[in-house]
Amino acid sequence: MSDQDREALRSGLKRVAVALKDSEVPFALAGGYAAWAHGGPEPEHDVDFLVSADLAQRAADELCRRDLQVEHPPEDWLFKVWTDGVMVDVLHRSAGSTAEQVLENAVELEVLSVRMPVISVTDVVVEKLLALDEHYCDLTGVLPVMRALREQVDWDAVRKQTTDSPFAGAVLYLLERLDVISGEGGDGR
Repeated sequence: MSDQDREALRSGLKRVAVALKDSEVPFALAGGYAAWAHGGPEPEHDVDFLVSADLAQRAADELCRRDLQVEHPPEDWLFKVWTDGVMVDVLHRSAGSTAEQVLENAVELEVLSVRMPVISVTDVVVEKLLALDEHYCDLTGVLPVMRALREQVDWDAVRKQTTDSPFAGAVLYLLERLDVISGEGGDGR
């Protein structure tokens, strides 16, 4: 990723965060940039925010009022915002807990000089693990995040929330074998 592309993503992140803050719609930074805000590697492809499903249309309307271009793709769990030449996803469905629970667990952090809610580090890990399936199981983006955030994560909570996912179970097993995290009931490293 070029420095120019990275700066465009960062600018888009700030612009959408400020617009969501101004709209007073509860939201949180999610996805790879949430992991980055907690100390993980910086993502290279997109920015994600999370809002509750019942406020998604209000959030989209508010962003339009602020001259941001909003697009509703066929997927019924997000809308896209175009700004600064980049696309920002605004999700309104969570892979783990409900969006409302994830938003409630969010922590206030300063990201690129803007104070904003960021989903908790444990929810970041749960979301990343539950996104894995037979169609998308690329661990090259998952393992570095897990390694970087390992000491901040409640691994017992992660195991509990991902127990039905064989993909998450495989990653957790691999992390244990690589000595990144402790086994079940351990302190997580």
